[in-house]
Amino acid sequence: MVLEKSLSSAINTKIMGSSGSEETIVLAHGYGGDQSVWDKIVPYLAEHYRVVVFDWPFSGAVNNKDLFDPSKYSSYDAFANDLIALLDELNLKSTVFVGHSMSGMIGCIASINRPDLFKTLILIGASPRYINTEDYEGGLEMSDITQIISAIESNYHNWAAYFASLTVDANDPLSVDKFVKCLRRMRPEVALALAKTVFYSDQRDVLDQVSTPCTIINTSSDIVAPNSVAFYMQKKIKGKSTVEIINTNGHFPQLTAHLELLDVLGKVLGLKFDHQDPDIVGVN
Repeated sequence: MVLEKSLSSAINTKIMGSSGSEETIVLAHGYGGDQSVWDKIVPYLAEHYRVVVFDWPFSGAVNNKDLFDPSKYSSYDAFANDLIALLDELNLKSTVFVGHSMSGMIGCIASINRPDLFKTLILIGASPRYINTEDYEGGLEMSDITQIISAIESNYHNWAAYFASLTVDANDPLSVDKFVKCLRRMRPEVALALAKTVFYSDQRDVLDQVSTPCTIINTSSDIVAPNSVAFYMQKKIKGKSTVEIINTNGHFPQLTAHLELLDVLGKVLGLKFDHQDPDIVGVN
């Protein structure tokens, strides 16, 4: 599908799957990633849906380095506006939105502003707030965030390897390496500005405005988004919400436990995915 020079082309939007499918799944990556983090599950999804993938403006995969304006993207609202603009440009409604990490909350915000665009939200490793308070377990202390910001400032290249080793299941070194490379493609100044936006964010007040049905997917051990966060979100979200826990480690089940993730997605979507590797079918 040839897309005009616009937001969709600037952020490397691709549409895959059967053109005859009436339903669309939109996959949105998180901090430091790009659309390639979805490569293992896209072929399966594309057998049943149109699948949309893209790179956020902060991604190292985006060619136009002026696209990311740190002041514009100092909150999730600008990302939510981009998501809405992308779906409008592609003339999509009632999509299944799969948001990983920071994109989970971005999808929540977008769904509040434009509920017509979203049929369901699938939130993988999402968190409305990463920093603990007296009555909230986000998983990290303020001192942890201060150390993260300091490490990015002092040696981003080294921090990228360290952060990947913490967040990606160490039993899958190829996936650890993949995320290291994704992180290192992001410019250090972008990584720093975005880290401040993400790790200092507090979107807890957003949750009771979300009426779109949600499935919250976590792994059994995730340093970035512990299970306490998933159940907090389920309790606070206004609409129907469920929690699914995948018995694996790390923040990236789409990389390190993709078949288990597909089983959960199949449960949510009412499908059973064949675990044989399918081919990707492009839309003409």
